[in-house]
Amino acid sequence: MSGDKQRDARHVARMQRKKSIVDQKVAAASDERGVLLVNTGNGKGKSSAAFGVAARALGHGLQVAVVQFVKSRSDTGEEAVLGKLPGMRWHVMGEGFTWETQDPDRDAAAARAAWAVAAGYLRDPAIGLVVLDEMTYAFKYQWLELDPVLAAFAARPPRQHVIVTGRAAPDALIAAADTVTEMTLVKHAFKAGVKAMPGMEF
Repeated sequence: MSGDKQRDARHVARMQRKKSIVDQKVAAASDERGVLLVNTGNGKGKSSAAFGVAARALGHGLQVAVVQFVKSRSDTGEEAVLGKLPGMRWHVMGEGFTWETQDPDRDAAAARAAWAVAAGYLRDPAIGLVVLDEMTYAFKYQWLELDPVLAAFAARPPRQHVIVTGRAAPDALIAAADTVTEMTLVKHAFKAGVKAMPGMEF
């Protein structure tokens, strides 16, 4: 057997072994329930990933609610597209970044108002996905208590999915989540002096 054929045969054998393992795991995953996802870390893409899942959910006919805890702008590309689609509820409820507002009482009040809206969706079985964008900052700055939020997550309708985004997700939230992704910053154009560009950053 030639070298190329031996290489191809080894590859086929590896893929057959891998397929067997994957098939066993797929067969073992039989639960059908809502999942809690957390997108955290210092890298770019936490909210973008969540909005991608929101588009996917809408494509499957799910009702989706997005509640933004920090962002205050309503000119983002994702809201311009997703916010107009049937089945989407979009709430921009932040006061802006904390270094801009410089008003912790106002920020805390905005977070409590956002949570009141989010909590309503977490009780509604008609909502298939709730995206809580940049919610982790509400815990970091102690605008919200974590325990009642985790209790609401645990009590939500059984088929409802939740995505929480933001840096520095608290340990208890990570422990409660089904899936956690940490975005790692390697490079960012802003550090090279590139301003936030429409269609890329907002």
